[in-house]
Amino acid sequence: MIDVPDGKDPIQYVWGEMVPGIGPAAANLSLAVYAHTTLGLREFEAARLRVAQINGCLFCLDWRTDRDGEKVEETFAAAVTEWRTTDAFDDRTRLAAEYAERYALDHHGLDDAFWERMGEHYTQREIVELSMCLGSWLAFGRLNHVLGLDAMCVLPGH
Repeated sequence: MIDVPDGKDPIQYVWGEMVPGIGPAAANLSLAVYAHTTLGLREFEAARLRVAQINGCLFCLDWRTDRDGEKVEETFAAAVTEWRTTDAFDDRTRLAAEYAERYALDHHGLDDAFWERMGEHYTQREIVELSMCLGSWLAFGRLNHVLGLDAMCVLPGH
């Protein structure tokens, strides 16, 4: 969708050069989600991957968050798809995937029963943090997919 000049990295061009008053700030939020999260790797990745699955962002689907050399197992993405029934998740991880799905597809349907379950497993601070992460992934993963940037970018090492 976007004409990227030869020799330019699509992400850096669109996010950095095209809209210099907005793009770098958005990029900083996107990076902050990874650099400053206090959430555990499994719940973080369950939420992130569920949003990636919903958005269809190829880059996001391929990405795996690395924390000090630790990543989720290869079968994790498939478990995220089956978050309702998988036995690979604890309650926090399952709730993170559920919240991601509902945040992206039915945020008006987040009822008192859901918030009660969230409150049993997450602190209010963690809920706010996860909500900010979800907002970032939903917005920026969708932006990358809608503009076709996800198909133009390749992860390092791929």
